[in-house]
Amino acid sequence: MKPFLLAIVLVSFFACNTKTKIIKPGSSGRINNVLVIMDNTDWKGSIGDSVRAILAKPLVGFPQDEPTFSLSQIALPYFTKILKPSRNIVSIAYGDKNSFSVSNDKFATPQTIVSIIAKDKNNLIQLLKKYETKIINTIRKSDFKIYQKKLIKKFWDTNNIETFRNLHAAIKIPYAYRKVYDSVNYIWFRKDIPRGYLNIQMYAVPIESEADLNGENIINIRNNYGKRFILGSKDGMYMTTEEAFTPLQFKTQIAGKKTFETRGTWEMKNDFMAGPFLNYSVFDKKNNRFIVLEGFIYAPNIRKRDYMFELEIIMKTLEID
Repeated sequence: MKPFLLAIVLVSFFACNTKTKIIKPGSSGRINNVLVIMDNTDWKGSIGDSVRAILAKPLVGFPQDEPTFSLSQIALPYFTKILKPSRNIVSIAYGDKNSFSVSNDKFATPQTIVSIIAKDKNNLIQLLKKYETKIINTIRKSDFKIYQKKLIKKFWDTNNIETFRNLHAAIKIPYAYRKVYDSVNYIWFRKDIPRGYLNIQMYAVPIESEADLNGENIINIRNNYGKRFILGSKDGMYMTTEEAFTPLQFKTQIAGKKTFETRGTWEMKNDFMAGPFLNYSVFDKKNNRFIVLEGFIYAPNIRKRDYMFELEIIMKTLEID
């Protein structure tokens, strides 16, 4: 092939590929928000109740009820161009057969669309119950990745922080958090928000008994550290676990290690301060210890769900050397 002819072929090839490339718009919407596409009548009836019972069920460990996701609903004919870039979408419809699917970046990027198609209302309710955990985890995982990229761009250099060096463990604390206390074996960071503050503390505790290993002493341990480090404005004031609400404990993994996740409510002894906490006790088998990470919030009279999500994202950056 002659050079001139070859050049024409190459130009034509790349021109065609340029024309077929579709650049999708950026998605829109706040974290932990979901657009539900379904019939208006169903939304107002038992089907809508089932959807809300799953997607808007109250989170555990909060002083006041807060929904897992904030929901908005639209019927399919009104799902127009302006709404298609929504970040999280759950589409519910009827068809010839039952199906459940998840797609990404269909109309915008990043975007997650959960699609549920059922033959009738009974089948639809069954599908919602069957895939409840997967629906929630899919949306949370998507928001987690998006928010983590935005939140953790610049963070503290752990090599310059004594407790991190001593514990051979670190998390990525954004610069928006200031260091409150660093005592070689315990560290505490705080971020001011318009009507309160967010806190993260980290320390290590040795495993000395079977009860420790089974996570039975986590509340006692956190109470001891609260009494020692998280003090009020007067003598006799310190952070403890609120006894009126029994904390809930789950098993999970962080940094590839067995972890106890504990959610509950803290209060300031002999004072009127309180709020939610999220405690991760990470089993470091090599060193026979737990690395304890805890996020807690003081923000009276405002919603705390998204703030707790922020603390969760930061704590899950844990690395253990």
